Amino acid sequence: MFDFQVAIIGGGVVGSAIAMELAKYDIPTVVFEAGSDVASGTSKANSGVIHSGINSPPGSLKAKFCVEGNQMIQKLARKMHLEIKMVGKYVVAINEDEISVLEELKEVGIKNGVPGLKIVDGNDVKKNEPNVKCCKALWVPTAGIISPYKFTIALAETAAENGVRFMLETKVVDIKAKEQKGGFSIITNRGEFTSEVLINAAGVHCREIVSMLMEPDFDVYPCRGEYLVLDKEYSHIITSMIYPVPPRDKSVLGIHITPTIEGNILLGPSMEYVDDVDDTRTTREVMKMLMEEAKKLVPSLPDRAVINAYSGIRCKLKKGEWADYRIEEYKDVPGMINLLGIESPGLTAAPAIGKYVVDMVARHVELKKKETFRYRNAYGNRFADMDDSRKSEVIKQNSGYGRIVCRCEQVTEAEVIEALSNPLGARTLASVKYRCRAGMGRCQGGFCTQHVVRIMEERFGMEPREIKLKSPGSFLFAGRTRKEEEND
Repeated sequence: MFDFQVAIIGGGVVGSAIAMELAKYDIPTVVFEAGSDVASGTSKANSGVIHSGINSPPGSLKAKFCVEGNQMIQKLARKMHLEIKMVGKYVVAINEDEISVLEELKEVGIKNGVPGLKIVDGNDVKKNEPNVKCCKALWVPTAGIISPYKFTIALAETAAENGVRFMLETKVVDIKAKEQKGGFSIITNRGEFTSEVLINAAGVHCREIVSMLMEPDFDVYPCRGEYLVLDKEYSHIITSMIYPVPPRDKSVLGIHITPTIEGNILLGPSMEYVDDVDDTRTTREVMKMLMEEAKKLVPSLPDRAVINAYSGIRCKLKKGEWADYRIEEYKDVPGMINLLGIESPGLTAAPAIGKYVVDMVARHVELKKKETFRYRNAYGNRFADMDDSRKSEVIKQNSGYGRIVCRCEQVTEAEVIEALSNPLGARTLASVKYRCRAGMGRCQGGFCTQHVVRIMEERFGMEPREIKLKSPGSFLFAGRTRKEEEND
């Protein structure tokens, strides 16, 4: 007997999408996630863009899953009460020489089945986006935005509430194939487990997982992308996504300007190949370059609008050139499904990849549909968005809504408690931030951190010395600054 029939390594957006699809069947499933929460890597550190399918060659897995995922993600957002905006995007040609690239992108999009594409003059762009500088642009109406971390969390928590077990802070250190009975022994920092099928959705760590069983036939080239976050005060500068003409090699899409669901604007990402897959630092030089490049598209961007910076690591299978996804099962290791090189448009493609992988799982185990599967409401009803009468109503029902914890984002104590009560058992400051936005405002947690820590200690019995910022080992407190009273 196996501990689980399916084990998934990685709780990013793809691993969580696979877990949610498997949760629809009566099959014991586990997700091993090395971080303290899902979406702890690249799945949170991206643009949050729902891509349309104009940037990948026809017939590629990237194109197939992007176009399919674009439709699926919109349906999922409605079912899980996630905010989504199909704001569209302009791919901007600054000069006449770049117009031919717009024609190429349009042709690729048409072949991939992307509807509504049209090339418009700069004056037409100005009517909708008066701050954008261009001579012509490709209008892509089926592109949109979503919160990438909330989407990943919604997938994972839906899976968890429907029976999938998530083991956070659980790092896989070795894997052994069981030759006689089949299946796998998975050795982690929290013990050894067995599964009949193993899914490698470890993102930039995918090669490490493969190497535990065999010599990989591919390399991973970690590519860091840095972003700048602008204050909400400047949300009026653009309403659609503004993209430059991409480089000829199509390895990246260039530094773009993207509105977010929360009201901030993002500038980025940069592109820098790094040796360390966990090297997510941000740098002064790149921050300066991001602003300079963004100003080529929108010259009126103010220098003092930046309130934060972050970076994510893309999982690239080739250096400096386009590469397709690899989703495959090796003949030498039956039952192990590897997802390799899942980078942009990975967020958009995730739901379609999830269904595709479940079909692969069905070759090994019998899948019997559940009758009780339900989608989770993904923290959709924010107190700050309610009208005054509704606010008064909920405060009468729960006084915690009457106490503001985060002034910048108007997050209440009740919402922090709900975030900490999540079905994954994730309890870091980042877990709170990504579920209810406490700490994401202009002061970046300067006011609310002390109150969130108080709630963690008083309501959840957490020892302050054990409270973490976002990841294993990221403890906030080394000790107390004054002697505790005996009756404390």
